[in-house]
Amino acid sequence: MTRQRAFRPEELDGERLELYRAITAGPRAGGPFRLVSEEGVLLGPFNEFLLSPLVGDALQRLGAAIRYESGLSDRVREMAILTVAAAWDSAFERQAHEAVGRAVGLTDEEMTAIAEGAPLEPEDPHEAAALRLTRALVAGDVDEETWTACVPPLDREAVFELTTLVGYYATLALQMRVFRV
Repeated sequence: MTRQRAFRPEELDGERLELYRAITAGPRAGGPFRLVSEEGVLLGPFNEFLLSPLVGDALQRLGAAIRYESGLSDRVREMAILTVAAAWDSAFERQAHEAVGRAVGLTDEEMTAIAEGAPLEPEDPHEAAALRLTRALVAGDVDEETWTACVPPLDREAVFELTTLVGYYATLALQMRVFRV
């Protein structure tokens, strides 16, 4: 049973309406998954952002920066998001980002391996290092062996962006779990 209060667009004003518009008219609007229900209610984690427009706006801007402005390649970003979704058993993130993953060239076999935590060795050294590092992050920490194996080929900037991505998507998964989204 959901614990969320569905905010309908006609009920919104002020900061909540501004945030709703920022989410629905922003870069996510052109994505391969739905942002709003038939009634106009934000789907996934986004409805809860309206509970606290100041914090919700900061979260949505961080998410947009991670998805649309970071230096991570599209494939690396989606492999990392799907790894977090698997670790947190986040159905919405898995469904949404499998659609994005397909759009950026991830195969069903790659996505299945990520979802199951099965061995996966991408040919690209950046992708392989990013996946290994992300799996270590969702397990709790990056030991010296993993760090040495991953940095390089990853640089410190990519590691910063990956840790931010993992924290952001773990936050969304936690919020969706608590509010039973």
